[in-house]
Amino acid sequence: MELAHVTTVLEGLEETIISKLIDRAQFRVNQVVYEAGQSGFEGEPHRSLFGIRLSHHEQMDALFGRFCVPEERPFTQPLPPPRRTVHLPPSGLAITDFEPVNVTEAIRKAYLELLPKICRPGDDGQYGSSVEHDVYALQALSRRIHYGALYVAECKFREHPDEYGALAAMGDRPALVRKLTRKDVEERIVERVGAKVASLQTGVNTAVRIRIEPEVVTQFYRDAVIPLTKESEVRYMLHRQRPAPAPHASPREHA
Repeated sequence: MELAHVTTVLEGLEETIISKLIDRAQFRVNQVVYEAGQSGFEGEPHRSLFGIRLSHHEQMDALFGRFCVPEERPFTQPLPPPRRTVHLPPSGLAITDFEPVNVTEAIRKAYLELLPKICRPGDDGQYGSSVEHDVYALQALSRRIHYGALYVAECKFREHPDEYGALAAMGDRPALVRKLTRKDVEERIVERVGAKVASLQTGVNTAVRIRIEPEVVTQFYRDAVIPLTKESEVRYMLHRQRPAPAPHASPREHA
């Protein structure tokens, strides 16, 4: 539970997110896949193709134990319990119920707002591929945001337990946000992400592949990824004030 290690893991997750966004950008917006009743599935008048694909994917993930991992927060409910025994090492976190930090609904909203900025407008008929890459991108974003929230918050709490503990006990969300915020670190993250977007697309043949603009992704980090991470950190701090069960009850493994 060292902040240097946590930040290294977060840096590694950036490439995953960027590559998933690039993959999704190879298809047009295909707005119909997000419209209820247009999925092509009989008996599904209230869900979109995107919603159905996400739900089925998470049903499978749940059976394999994905959501036993603290930072793997699901977008859909209800989900079945794991069908396999999942053995995970102790997480070092002070909570065992991770749903109070779940910001997946906000992640989904921010991601759908991003799509028209990275995808060409219109419809190419590649509906299945579009929603498949949506799921991969969403899960990468969720993993990064919740990992950052859980482990950065715990590291910072351990560094200044009296200060964070007092603010959390008072439920002072604005003060917690101010104390958690380090603008210099945030700007370094944004600059690094922009450089990676450009680097990962170096040499791309634009006759066959679509490039995404680094500025679009850096703005997404500023407007969504970083603020949602801090929101989840605040939730962790507030929830941490509750009595914690025995340490062995909060396992995790690297996904």
